[in-house]
Amino acid sequence: MILILADDLGYEAIGVNGAEQVQTPNLDRLAGEGVRFTNCFANPICTPSRVKIMTGQYNVRNYTKFGELDRGQTTFARLAQEAGYATCIAGKWQLGVEKDSPQHFGFEESLLWNHTRRNQKKVKGKRVDTRFVNPQLELNGEPVDYGNGEYAPQLCADFVSEFIEANKDQPFLVYYPMILTHCPFDPTPDSSDWDPTRPGSTTYKGDQNRPQKHFKDMASYMDKIVGQLEARLVDLGIRDNTLILFTGDNGTDTPIVTRWEGKAIAGDKGNMTDAGTRVPLIASWPGKIKSGLVTDELVDFADFLPTLCEVMQIPLPEDYPGDGVSLWPALNGGERHKPYAYVWFSGHGKFPANVYARTKEYRYLCNLDLSNPVFADVSKPYAPITLDPTRLNSEQENIMSELRQKVGDMAKVPTIRKPNKRAK
Repeated sequence: MILILADDLGYEAIGVNGAEQVQTPNLDRLAGEGVRFTNCFANPICTPSRVKIMTGQYNVRNYTKFGELDRGQTTFARLAQEAGYATCIAGKWQLGVEKDSPQHFGFEESLLWNHTRRNQKKVKGKRVDTRFVNPQLELNGEPVDYGNGEYAPQLCADFVSEFIEANKDQPFLVYYPMILTHCPFDPTPDSSDWDPTRPGSTTYKGDQNRPQKHFKDMASYMDKIVGQLEARLVDLGIRDNTLILFTGDNGTDTPIVTRWEGKAIAGDKGNMTDAGTRVPLIASWPGKIKSGLVTDELVDFADFLPTLCEVMQIPLPEDYPGDGVSLWPALNGGERHKPYAYVWFSGHGKFPANVYARTKEYRYLCNLDLSNPVFADVSKPYAPITLDPTRLNSEQENIMSELRQKVGDMAKVPTIRKPNKRAK
């Protein structure tokens, strides 16, 4: 089983979902051979989404602060490990600086960026980013520095590939939270302007003169890695035994603008909009799930842990609060009861704190204290229509009441979050 989480990749940014300039042939093929979801919603920035997907719980219950996963939480990796699965994580961590963090949460093997060290280093008196060219990583918690033109996303993919080969004869779970396609928007090894001698970007967003080109290159390289991992499964003769899930941790970042179905969709990472929270979701498992199915089933990140548990045929934790609903019925064209997607965001830096509950057609958004509610028709992606609550029909009134009740009920849940600090 492989769960791939792309970084800062919105729904609109892959070909099969309607992107007109980004090339993602491997993901497009996986979607055509498997199940593609059109209503999957993450949190608007990375750490909340990662906490939610790993624990299967709404952030209102167990989110503490940016860059941290509370060490008392149970993750899908820990459940898999206890069930006898070999477990591995590679890519972006950012969930605790303790050396044993990945192992504590159930990952036997790890190759990670932003684990025990900061995301920058000093080179000739300048701070440079460490996540792409000539990266700074941690192998099972031990620092490893690269300086011969290596590319971190490829190093992580190779690490995963080696883990799969070593464990091909037993059940395994791979979690690959990719470093791509997060900024800095810089060249990949397949870009015409790739420079293997660069120490890393000196600016957070990367080359501001060519972000669109570099984002497209980064998305293509992301897709290339997905293809490499699937090809490895085929070579090892275990493709038909392996479920692949692919999604993104939040919407596309600014300043990226994607041509999508004839429209220009500006990335809105950090905000509780479609462009900030709608993400791709593809499932592929030859012979085990439907082929070529497109579904509008509602999905939020609480649903992944119950899904993985059902696939592994292991029970949910006894104290699981029931926030997520397994996707397994939808993967086979059946029905599942998921009336609402729910996203709670405590805010971070310039990004405001909000909460929403939504159906396929309507969204109720408000502040965490339930003030400033906005009810909108969101039946068309990236085209919300704010509705006047005094001019609703009876169906809309009922839906608004149900969504407001959901948000209100969850507002009573005690939180463990820590005070926010301004993003740096």
